[in-house]
Amino acid sequence: MSEAVPPVAPVAPAASVARVAPSLTRRVLRNVLVPLALTWMAGAVIALVIANYFSEQAFDRGMLDDAYALSANVQAGERGIELLLTPREVATVLFDQIDKVYFSVQRLDGTIISGNKELKAPLPGEGSRYRFSDIDYQGQVLRAVVLDHDAEPDLHMPYRVIVAQTTLSRAALVQRLLFYAMAPQVLLLALLAVWLWHGIRRDLRPLGELQRALDTRDVRDLSPVAVAQTSKELQRLGDAVNALFDRLRYSVRAQREFVGNVAHELRTPLAGIRALAEYGLAQHDTEVWREQLTRVSERQARASHLIDQLLALALADEARTDLQRTPVALDALAEQTVLRHLARADARGVDLGARGLDDSVTVLANEALVEGILDNLIDNALRYGGHTITVELAGRTLSVIDDGPGIPLEAQRDLMQRWAQGPAGQKMGQGAGLGLSIVARYAELLGAELRLDAAEPTGLRVSVSFGDDAQVP
Repeated sequence: MSEAVPPVAPVAPAASVARVAPSLTRRVLRNVLVPLALTWMAGAVIALVIANYFSEQAFDRGMLDDAYALSANVQAGERGIELLLTPREVATVLFDQIDKVYFSVQRLDGTIISGNKELKAPLPGEGSRYRFSDIDYQGQVLRAVVLDHDAEPDLHMPYRVIVAQTTLSRAALVQRLLFYAMAPQVLLLALLAVWLWHGIRRDLRPLGELQRALDTRDVRDLSPVAVAQTSKELQRLGDAVNALFDRLRYSVRAQREFVGNVAHELRTPLAGIRALAEYGLAQHDTEVWREQLTRVSERQARASHLIDQLLALALADEARTDLQRTPVALDALAEQTVLRHLARADARGVDLGARGLDDSVTVLANEALVEGILDNLIDNALRYGGHTITVELAGRTLSVIDDGPGIPLEAQRDLMQRWAQGPAGQKMGQGAGLGLSIVARYAELLGAELRLDAAEPTGLRVSVSFGDDAQVP
């Protein structure tokens, strides 16, 4: 029977995503045009209020001139104060093509001298000769002016003149001002929107090209993506995407190398363990079994050590982008590491010691990496060095010195690469090159300098020097 395939959660189509999130073009247009339109509307309202105010003043001044023109034709006659103009002449003086004009000449007590009897308007205040106001006359809203005349020497009686007219001309003028002021601005705003639309789409076209390039890219292709350098923001986005690809490429390469390392290095010890086990099972002598089990245990210990080194190397690769630096006391760390390896050194008959640890030395580094450097150097010296191993601290330089056969100069660089073996005829064994490659990688992550020098009279000195940037402020 075939296994049941678990249901896969449906992926939201691109159309639904587009409905939820508006396009960047529309958002930019909205963020630009909406404040611009509101500002334009506020400016248009202010301009309209100002235009209406000054047009009102112009119309009011014309009405006041008409009131003065009527006043100039008021004289004392046989029946007292009278208007000398005939109705035809009054119509000529107060002529208007659009608005209806009403007038009234009356004494201060309200007695009509000439004009409309029911025409009334608020009187001027104290100290003023005229006053403008809006009045309701026969169901119409009129704009009126009241002009008071004190007693004239030839009249011997004060009077007032009221002139009122409809507001059709004023309303038409305001509408024309509104139309001619706003119509061009609306047209300009529409042209600006079209220009912005095309400009934003043109500027965002490289972003769409980047999206299409990422959509169609194979999952195994982590090469840098080409981004048009049309703007600083797009350039930064392209740099960020390519930096992400670079980190992913490095991580994938590290994973592949780890898998290859495990397959490469564990094949031989596992095959040896299996061969020893099969040989022991084929024998009936218990001494042979004991001997084979001892050898299996030794091979297993070697395989475990190799796995630890492989994991350490993989962790070093991962720590490349996330390394925390803290103050590390090199003297205390070196002392603790030497004490930890004393029992193993005694079991092998190796004299393990240290010097230069009396002076306190602190550097900015990663304690785990520094400890890993010392562990691997001491381990390599115990495996392939001579009978004396010394851990030395001189300033910001840590050294591990042994009196073994040493490493020729031409083989030192190769030995710090993965899977490199020692010189021909020299007993280095598996893991020698791997241990030094771990040390080289740790030193690289810490920004330290790794050196391999010949020791006196024989042997090898491996030194790790921390630079000025590791000095504790």
